Amino acid sequence: MTAMQLRHAGENAILISFATEAGDEPAGPREAAQVRAAVEAARDTLGDDLIDLVPSYASLLVIYDALRTDHLSVTQRLQSLQPVIDEAIAAEGGREIVLPVYYSAESGADLERLARECGLAIEEVIALHSATAYTVYAIGFAPGFAYLGHVDPRIAAPRLATPRKRVPRGAVAIADRQTAVYPAVSPGGWNLIGNCPQRLFDPEHTPPMPVAVGDRVRFEPIDRERFLALGGELS
Repeated sequence: MTAMQLRHAGENAILISFATEAGDEPAGPREAAQVRAAVEAARDTLGDDLIDLVPSYASLLVIYDALRTDHLSVTQRLQSLQPVIDEAIAAEGGREIVLPVYYSAESGADLERLARECGLAIEEVIALHSATAYTVYAIGFAPGFAYLGHVDPRIAAPRLATPRKRVPRGAVAIADRQTAVYPAVSPGGWNLIGNCPQRLFDPEHTPPMPVAVGDRVRFEPIDRERFLALGGELS
């Protein structure tokens, strides 16, 4: 495991980093698992002194209440978390969530083109995309938008030169070696290959998102009938 590093990040913020040294491999499942464990450990140790936690690929931004505590106290408490994080990773290693996906030309506008450009059959693209357990590296862009990696290099594809003004909710997409599900209707420039009927963000549900940083996500191909029965919508 990469030892965590603490850096001052503002008048009431500290950045916990699990980034590897320059020249090493980019952040992977190991770092994502550390971030996930750090979220829980920091929440427990800071309690009411905590304002917010912002996890990312290999780091966690801790924002604390400067009216209740101070930089030294928070730093000391965070420095004590390394063994707690290591123990949590050994015990769990993150959850695995399975999301249903209807892969098709009608639910994924770029599926046929991507298959053609990759020199693969559509069925091969679907098989490759659904064969991997993807790590949740970060959640951003929109509530519930989870950045997942890494896509098989045979189906990796660059972002669209011109983003769409409207991407449907549930769209499953690829950009370079990342994949994601659009949690709501929004603009977007990723390659659309299918649609997931499960909601990725529901503010009235606890928790509001079914995935968290450090989790693993698998995609399960389903047919059109099952997709509609699960509440999926087609444009």
